[in-house]
Formats: sequence, C-alpha cells, structure tokens
Amino acid sequence: MRAAERFAHAGATLVAERRGEGTPVYVLVHGIGMGRTVFADLARHLGDGEVIAVDLPGFGEAPEPARVLTMERTADLVAAYLRARVAGRAVLIGHSMGAQVVLEVAVRHPDVVERIVLIGPTVDPSARTAPRQLGRLLRDIAVESPRVIVRGAREYVRAGPHLRAKLRAMLIHRPEDVLARAHVPALVIRGEEDLVAPRAWCRRVAAGLPDGRYAEVAGHGHETMIRDAAPAARLITAFAAEGR
Repeated sequence: MRAAERFAHAGATLVAERRGEGTPVYVLVHGIGMGRTVFADLARHLGDGEVIAVDLPGFGEAPEPARVLTMERTADLVAAYLRARVAGRAVLIGHSMGAQVVLEVAVRHPDVVERIVLIGPTVDPSARTAPRQLGRLLRDIAVESPRVIVRGAREYVRAGPHLRAKLRAMLIHRPEDVLARAHVPALVIRGEEDLVAPRAWCRRVAAGLPDGRYAEVAGHGHETMIRDAAPAARLITAFAAEGR
C-alpha cells in the first residue's frame, strides 16, 4: 500500500490511498460522515487490480474546503483527480452519499468512467429531509455490529462542525433527475435489510439508468460494505469482469 496522497483542485482537496496495481482500477467513494477507512474490508476483497479509496473534502483526513461542496462540484474534483493520477477509465464505487457523487461523475465526466457501482444510494424523494434521513440512519445503525457502530461514530466526529451543511448539500441533490444521462454500465447494490435506501427506491435507480441492474446482499443493512464486505465484493468483481 502506498502512502496517502493529497490532490487539490478548484479550492478543494481530497486524500487518496492506493493499493495494488493494474486493472481494473476501483475508486471507492464514501458516504456522508464517513471516510476512506470504512472501505478497508471491501478493498481487501476486490482481488486483482488497483484500489483507490478517497476522503472527500471535509471528511476523514481531507481538509475542510472554504465552502461545502455540492455533489456536482465534488464529482468535478474526483474527475480531476482521476485525469491527473489514473491512466485509463476506472470502476467507480459509491456508498450512500458517495453514490450521488459517483453518479454525477458518470454524467459530467464519462471519459474517466468505465463502470459505476451504487451501494445503498441516497436520497429517495420520500425522505429528502434531515429528520427523515437521520431517523433512518439511526434505526439502521441500531441493528448493526459494534464494529460498524464504533467505526461510523469515529468518522462522524471527524466530519467536523460543518456536518449540517454537508447534509444539506446531499439533500438538495436530485439523483432521479440525472439517472438517464449516465451512459455507462451500472450496478445498484442494496443490503436486504437497508433502512436508509428502500428497495423500491433502489429499484427505481437501477431502472432509470440506461444500462442499470439491481442486486441485493442478504442479511446486510446500509453498511453492507463495512460488515463482511465479501458478498458485495463478489458482485462488484463479477460486474467489473463483464467489461474485460
């Protein structure tokens, strides 16, 4: 594993940690209040190729930007990093809010994207308020393992005092408005017991994508890529192999 690197673009900075080499190149984009460390188990299970896990601005070890970024501006930053530091197209994997970022990368910067994977994508229109999203998240976390709870709590603390503004940026983004413009192969993964990303919404996301498909991981909730990431990794690697 190489040392984490910082990348700055348009006044914002992300942190990227890379392991492995070759293809496919997987890029892991975390959800709100999280950071790249939540992908440790998933990264170990992705097999051949290179895995790049990022801290978005203001999360994990990445510094706070002067202003909280929209999903679109965050996508522009991720795309700029890929153009500067990655040869060829990548398989982008986004969890929760990270799925919104990945979707926007595919829409706005298709030249850097090979395929996309949206895990527990947010935000469905029926819960586009802070109380509803936080209520769902707390109910989901309540049934998770202590490992997930401890890691998640630590990352939320690190997200800092601007978490409310970051939540607002997530909530105002409307993924349903751009699904049809993501012209890359896409896989939507949902934990069978996910209380944050309902089945009907995830199926709607998959159906709205020009080349989308849907899969569920039995016995898992919203944090399916943290607690026993092997089932999700199998789905992802099989999906990535289809393009080879």
